[in-house]
Amino acid sequence: MGNWVNWILVIAGIVFVIAELALGAVTGFDLALVGASLAFGGAIGLLTGSAKVGMLASSALALIYFAIFRSWLRAKLTVKVHHSNVDAVVGKEGVVTKRIAPRDPGMININGEIWRAELVNVNDPAHENGATVTVVSVEGVTLKVR
Repeated sequence: MGNWVNWILVIAGIVFVIAELALGAVTGFDLALVGASLAFGGAIGLLTGSAKVGMLASSALALIYFAIFRSWLRAKLTVKVHHSNVDAVVGKEGVVTKRIAPRDPGMININGEIWRAELVNVNDPAHENGATVTVVSVEGVTLKVR
């Protein structure tokens, strides 16, 4: 094996990185980092003049990435969904603080916050003070409850 193996590693690594960029990081940067491992390993092989060293370095770098850094990187790249205060109340229970009747909005308390509320279905019976209701949806600043 000659130096051509190292050049193939470098070129393949660069192609992988370009492919990752073209795809828009859909692989979670795996393709780019494996490509970088190949390119760096090939560069090390070119510097030492040994195809075996280049292949070993590429393999070692890729293995280190997959064994150690991949799970850490995935955790950092994972998007965590944090609901805003309005979205967070859907599905929660609240206590009526002002009577809610059909076509007559009232007020409810959810976790210490007072919200304007109205019945989802106008055919539902009225809810008096102290009754527990469940938030079904949000329209503007009004909670729809049942």
